Amino acid sequence: MKLSQIIRAKNIEADDFLNQYMKAAKPIILKDFIEPESPAFQKWNYEYFKEIAGDTKVNVYGSEIESIDRVASKPVGETTFASYLDLISTKITEHRLFLFNLLSLKPELKNDIHYKDITKGKVLKWLPFMFFGGQGSITRNHIDIDMSHVFLSQFQGVKRVWLFPWEQSDLMYKLPYNFHSLVNLQEPDYEKYPALKHLNGYEAVIHPGETLYIPSGWWHYIQYETEGYSVSVRALPSSALEKWRGFKNLVIIRHFDNAMRKIFKEKWFNYKVRIAEKRAQRAMKKLKV
Repeated sequence: MKLSQIIRAKNIEADDFLNQYMKAAKPIILKDFIEPESPAFQKWNYEYFKEIAGDTKVNVYGSEIESIDRVASKPVGETTFASYLDLISTKITEHRLFLFNLLSLKPELKNDIHYKDITKGKVLKWLPFMFFGGQGSITRNHIDIDMSHVFLSQFQGVKRVWLFPWEQSDLMYKLPYNFHSLVNLQEPDYEKYPALKHLNGYEAVIHPGETLYIPSGWWHYIQYETEGYSVSVRALPSSALEKWRGFKNLVIIRHFDNAMRKIFKEKWFNYKVRIAEKRAQRAMKKLKV
């Protein structure tokens, strides 16, 4: 597996971004996608969050390594938002929040973020998502089900993100009818999964104030180098093919997989593993031609 560093840019023009990165499906770290004068950089911190939403009940999630047969892992517990923030700020923990969006609970917080929109209106600024995690937590290698372009902005802490293009899906043992891969990229077993040796991806380490642009359909494996939180906004997929993939994933694929898993249980998962391994072998053979 080979990882190249992603370049950083500031004051990039909209036309340059759209042509050189969005249309070309090339990741980049933007240093000023979130304007430095945004109130969020002055107002937001854990104490402020506890004050406005500390009593809110949240589901806490742990490692996803043991739930590779599912679209999403099950929560490992429930606590208050304030208790969770106290946990990640005082201890090293793999616990993170999933499907808890403070910006939906407190929509007025959206006004604290000012965007430098270099997409000419493509970004859905009204639909942000917020992510929290403890130091050492990870989000397994996956593609976003709707195939959107993603702008991941860091507000506290440091994240390390590994990115791989859609075309390398077979090399990373993508499970059919799912949106994540079979392997643990942090501890790759090259003997069991030899196709991983042929992966060519990118590595981004993003700090507060920086935004990672993830092109539509790209794989991303997110690691919390420190505790922290980030906000993402999306832009709808560009091409007709990407739009069809997103529609199919949302409306057909995930429901079909859920139904087959209920009916055939472990047999269905084993079938998907065999298919992923066969596709990886075929992808390696093509590289050697």
